Amino acid sequence: MKIINGLLATLLMLAFTATPALAQTSPTPMADLMRSEGRIYVVIAVMLTILGGLLLYLVRLDRKISKLEKE
Repeated sequence: MKIINGLLATLLMLAFTATPALAQTSPTPMADLMRSEGRIYVVIAVMLTILGGLLLYLVRLDRKISKLEKE
């Protein structure tokens, strides 16, 4: 079991270190267009709003569960 966990960890580490290197090689025309027109900021704002909402939901849910566990 330790060997399988070690191999899995090694494969994941290699996969995550290789991905950023591949992302730097070719520019995406759609991203360049969105940056030039200023739309990329709208996309980032929407993404941050969604992630913030999810984080807030999880924090409130954790507090409710903790309160129920104390009862």
